[in-house]
Amino acid sequence: MKIQLKYFASVREALGRSDEAVEVPEGIATVGDVRAWLRARGGAWAEALAEGRALRMACNHVMTDAGTRITDGCEVAFFPPVTGG
Repeated sequence: MKIQLKYFASVREALGRSDEAVEVPEGIATVGDVRAWLRARGGAWAEALAEGRALRMACNHVMTDAGTRITDGCEVAFFPPVTGG
């Protein structure tokens, strides 16, 4: 299955890219699976997408949680929580 990934704000800065198209391996079915799969790349990926790190996720422009299922051609986005001041 092929999906589009988008990275925003500090996640984008840490990874050095704003987007990419990827072919996810068999067994990757949810947004949380995508995050774990990307963390397995190691280095900046493991740090920026760390399990305990506060991180917002969206699938096809809708805020979501880790259990949301992905579909072929969908867009998954990762970004830090937004705070006001």
